[in-house]
Amino acid sequence: MAEEKTYTFDYQGLPVSYRVTGSGPPLMMLHGWGSSARVMLPLARALSDIRTCYIPDLPGFGATPPPETPWSVDDYTKLARNFAKNVIAGPTDIIAHSFGGRLTLKWAAQTGRFKHLETKSGTGAHSAEAAEPAPASSPELHKIIITGGAGMKPRRSFSYYRRLATATIMKAPFALLPGTLRAKATSWLRSTSLWKSLGSSDYQKLDGVMRETFVKTVSEHLEYCLPDIPDEVLLLWGKEDEATPWYQAERMEKGLKNGALVGIERAGHYAFLDQPDRFQRIVRAFLTAE
Repeated sequence: MAEEKTYTFDYQGLPVSYRVTGSGPPLMMLHGWGSSARVMLPLARALSDIRTCYIPDLPGFGATPPPETPWSVDDYTKLARNFAKNVIAGPTDIIAHSFGGRLTLKWAAQTGRFKHLETKSGTGAHSAEAAEPAPASSPELHKIIITGGAGMKPRRSFSYYRRLATATIMKAPFALLPGTLRAKATSWLRSTSLWKSLGSSDYQKLDGVMRETFVKTVSEHLEYCLPDIPDEVLLLWGKEDEATPWYQAERMEKGLKNGALVGIERAGHYAFLDQPDRFQRIVRAFLTAE
């Protein structure tokens, strides 16, 4: 088994813990919400003969403390890009699960959009007169694999809208209060068991800055990012995924310029753990293909 080491990367005063294992070209792994680098380790170990795997604990998870203020998807994306630049020190392949998929979509869209504008403006290697097509990949990422990726707008049930209406009614009286009192009253409301019961199971488990971070990140839907992603993206999905259902994977594939969707039978949201052998064979084929 390849040697595994744990390091700490300082990001704006935040000590970000990360693990490294394997040898070969870099492969960054981004875990999902409520998870950590630990859950990605079995996959990293299986791929350690062909890739050097870098697996950070995202802020608020694993051994990395929460940020001081609530973060958005953009904040986590900036961290991931900074990590790749300063730790990996160059372009990287990436495997992203669930919440990590949100960051990857944002990241690939941002770099792809910049490269496309650079090409059109003539400030890069090609001029506008050359009429070159959009690049085949973004400058910071090579091959992208997203499994159980979050970011698509979910279909909402009647119970969701009922909870939303209840929350709106509960907040309404506080809107009449002066600013300072309104903030204190709203903070008290959010601490009550009734308010917490209106949220998802993930929301109910959280407190403080990570609860606000959850609200900020989960409420951003990323369909608008998809057309700006030039990279080849493999969507590797558990057919029985209930957290990010198959219809979301289909929507993601449809919006991507170079997306390919592969389903894994008898696998749920953690397809890489449910069907590790099949998942790893597909990943290996994708990463090693010319």
